Amino acid sequence: MEKAVNSLPASFEGLIALVKILRSDHGCPWDREQTPEQIKTYLLEEAYEVLEAIESGNPNEVCAELGDLLFHIVFLARIFGEAGDFNIRDVVKSITEKMIRRHPHVFGQTQVSSSDEVRHRWHEIKMAEAKDEDTAQSSFLDSVPQKLPALMQAYRISERAAKAGFDWPDVDSVLKKLDEKLSELKAALKTANAEKLAEELGGLLFTMVNLSRFMRVHPEAALAQAISKFVKRFKMIEQALKQQGRTLESASLQEMDAIWEKYR
Repeated sequence: MEKAVNSLPASFEGLIALVKILRSDHGCPWDREQTPEQIKTYLLEEAYEVLEAIESGNPNEVCAELGDLLFHIVFLARIFGEAGDFNIRDVVKSITEKMIRRHPHVFGQTQVSSSDEVRHRWHEIKMAEAKDEDTAQSSFLDSVPQKLPALMQAYRISERAAKAGFDWPDVDSVLKKLDEKLSELKAALKTANAEKLAEELGGLLFTMVNLSRFMRVHPEAALAQAISKFVKRFKMIEQALKQQGRTLESASLQEMDAIWEKYR
């Protein structure tokens, strides 16, 4: 076995062979026990680690995390291959054919004048494919994955609705709706009704997602940036207090706020 592993090439084919060994009777007991249901959790975690690596701006980290994600994709394909459903080569063949089909302006004779037109044609081709495969959804919104995080799902849902013509005419209209939703939330706060508060807060957040769409800023990326900034500045508060020989618990809100503003 050691000789077989040492002879594996550092290539895509080598990775396929490695996963096959791990899943074999002489491979790893833990790897053999894994199911698609178990792997999906790891797959999601690895995808988020890729995003984190991209945000770090470190190419080496991105490379390493992409490798982890690719491993889980090949591993999952291997499980389905053992059941006779499909293998990783079928996956590669499927996505290659799909990309060629959805880029007729690159691989065909179709002419496009902008990226917006590309997106429009992409959606048209996608809908035509669903119809041809008899997998058309009962609703125009059904193609948005329900398992997406709520913020991303809201963006995709509003984007899809806009494609159907159900949208505000301009950003000022969205801002007006945002003011309206904020007023409704303020009114709900006076009632102390938890259900009503959740409803109004959700409406405000959904309107903000639509505003981000008009601004061409993805809300997930914007919120991630805000979180990162908050964490960085909060750590500065901790560090400043530590240099004074103090802890967070010993500082007043006013003291912490003064340090916060110092690093604004």
